[in-house]
Amino acid sequence: MASSRNRVEVPDAKEAMNRFKMEVASELGVPLSNGYNGNLTSYQNGSVGGMMVKKMIRAQEEKMASGK
Repeated sequence: MASSRNRVEVPDAKEAMNRFKMEVASELGVPLSNGYNGNLTSYQNGSVGGMMVKKMIRAQEEKMASGK
């Protein structure tokens, strides 16, 4: 069985990342649910992950620009 690459590096952040994922899915109109989401297309799932990355990069850039 292959190991998952989608692991949270900071275990305490797992719940926050799940909430963030659900928030982004809701914003994009992707019907993501807790548990199995095999009924969703690769495009739908990819759009959630892609938007999460964009938002995290934007937040980090803003943090760096403000000197914090």
